Amino acid sequence: MPITSVETFSISGPALLSLKRAGDERGWFCETWNARDWKEAGLPQENWVQDNYAFSAEIGTTRGLHFQAPPHAQAKLIQVVRGRIFDAIVDIRTGSPTYGQSVCLVLNSDQPQVFYIPAGFAHGYQTLDPDTLVYYKVTDHYAPETEGGLLWNGERSAIDWPIREHVTLSKRDHDWPDLGALKSPFTQAD
Repeated sequence: MPITSVETFSISGPALLSLKRAGDERGWFCETWNARDWKEAGLPQENWVQDNYAFSAEIGTTRGLHFQAPPHAQAKLIQVVRGRIFDAIVDIRTGSPTYGQSVCLVLNSDQPQVFYIPAGFAHGYQTLDPDTLVYYKVTDHYAPETEGGLLWNGERSAIDWPIREHVTLSKRDHDWPDLGALKSPFTQAD
């Protein structure tokens, strides 16, 4: 997946990777994962064990903010196959100098990019186009007994979601606690 650039943030850990597309009159080709290129870029070595698709029909579908607690914590590698999303993460590693801070960005299928999210972050996204398809890799299998989350629009997280009213949201995502009430299972050393 020839990585053309790696963007890091003021919060240590997450990274936005831009990928190379090769195209001709037939269309284009793009590697989305290559262990050798990942290692050469100096990114943490992860053991990806599961791939997922998530389809959202409506603009404003909001998923998250989710995490899985240790011992089933998940790092994620997110990309958009069709459409656009506003993607948001919140640092929930207690002891981290950036605890409670967020990184937000727009991912879309027109740009070959993947967003790396290490364990220790709550993750969510909101669709900006209809019929959006998101593909992501994770480093541990789904373990519902370890699920946790943050309220998507909680005051303490201070995420500036592009759509704040008339969102499509699961009941579970509506009921997560705000950051101030979260008992985080992560520490900076995790």
